[in-house]
Amino acid sequence: MRLISYIIQEQSPVPLLISADLEGSRMSLPFGTEVPNPLALAAINDTAATRKISQIMAEEARAIGINWSFTPVLDINAAFRSAIVATRGFGSDPATIKAHALTQIKVFQDAGIAATVKHWPGEGHDDRDQHLVTTINPLSLQDWEETHGQLYRAAINAGVLSVMSAHIAFPAFVRSIDPTVGLEAFRPASVSRLLTHHLLREKLGFNGLIVSDATPMAGFGAWGPRADMLPDCVNAGCDIILFSHDPAADYASIERAIADGRISEARLNEAISRTLGLKAALGLHRAQPTADPVALGTEASQASARKIVLRVPTLVKDAQQLLPLSPAKHRRLLIASGGIVSPIHGTSAFSLPEMLAAEGFEITLATPEHDPKDFDAMLYLFGEETLLTRSRIFLDWAKIAGNFHAAMDRHWHDVPTAMISFGYPYYLYDAPRVPTYINAYATMETMQAAVLECLLGRNPWNTTSPHDPFCGLEDAHY
Repeated sequence: MRLISYIIQEQSPVPLLISADLEGSRMSLPFGTEVPNPLALAAINDTAATRKISQIMAEEARAIGINWSFTPVLDINAAFRSAIVATRGFGSDPATIKAHALTQIKVFQDAGIAATVKHWPGEGHDDRDQHLVTTINPLSLQDWEETHGQLYRAAINAGVLSVMSAHIAFPAFVRSIDPTVGLEAFRPASVSRLLTHHLLREKLGFNGLIVSDATPMAGFGAWGPRADMLPDCVNAGCDIILFSHDPAADYASIERAIADGRISEARLNEAISRTLGLKAALGLHRAQPTADPVALGTEASQASARKIVLRVPTLVKDAQQLLPLSPAKHRRLLIASGGIVSPIHGTSAFSLPEMLAAEGFEITLATPEHDPKDFDAMLYLFGEETLLTRSRIFLDWAKIAGNFHAAMDRHWHDVPTAMISFGYPYYLYDAPRVPTYINAYATMETMQAAVLECLLGRNPWNTTSPHDPFCGLEDAHY
């Protein structure tokens, strides 16, 4: 990757922006140091930890030529059923989100990586996924100003270099301009001049670069023909159109729009100027130093990250006082799991069962034929971080139990039981009566090792959550 970046920059007459989603965990570089995702950092709620993790990400990204990150995520964990925000954001509290996001912006931009706040005008209240449908920010203007508005103003005041305009509608603002509007109130921001130019540029005063969210997403494509939507995206205020399945066809669509006057020369020049301005702000017009090859996954970086990861695993409740586990009391462990699920990487197995076996436990992976009463304790392991195109994440009892009969069985009255989520943190909605519940937020190996240390009592649990793990259910607390 380092060599590829070097070659394409050498061959380009104008320096290139090379981007990545530096979100951590499964939304991170597939090499280098394993680092936690934003929700895990919010669980620690120590900006010094966020600063260190961001420094590691920035150092390793710069080492392979990346100079633009589509982070931090400014979205708010409001709709717990959402399968797109959760682990990708810094929780539910705007003050917490602001503190960690501003920390990451400063670290990235000090390192020569342009930060991008997303997803404008604010995601997290619609429990659908804009990869699959245009989503809606349903807040009133006042509520938006007190939440998303404050977050974006803070990022702009901190000097963030770019904003991602997403496939999210904000009808309250549109109807504040025209109360009679119908369907147009639900036009996504990426193709809405009212939301991207009028609100973001004029009202909030953002003077940096605006990039659309990925245009192959259904939240964009469902709104209209691509050949029409691309010029709309430019005219809305997006300076860069993100991603294409057919660049030649998309380029031709923009050329036609320029030729027939749908995109003015002034707007075209503005978009080009802002793109060049971002490159100049990063100093890309000057000779770039060669990155040190040892910057990827150094022992120092890995040690720092492991130390921070140990602070993440969160004990939400232990009503039965099951913990800590020990081979003396809980030697025979029955483990039920659907594995680590990723729409990008497929499904893989957890390493935690092998880690437990190495500590002296006898591990059995559950099937419908196993009777939990024959074991000393039962663990449910869930491994799905919130990523793209999942629509919903929920506790699929039939899948994890093996058949629909077993899906209706609940064993925690017969055997001590704990649920551990290495990702989506809201499984108590489907299992409010499980007596022991743990959130670890990320599926990476170092997080599984950290949970092991906590399970065995060798490391203290975190006990604060950056969101409501009980999903508003009183009975889930007990």
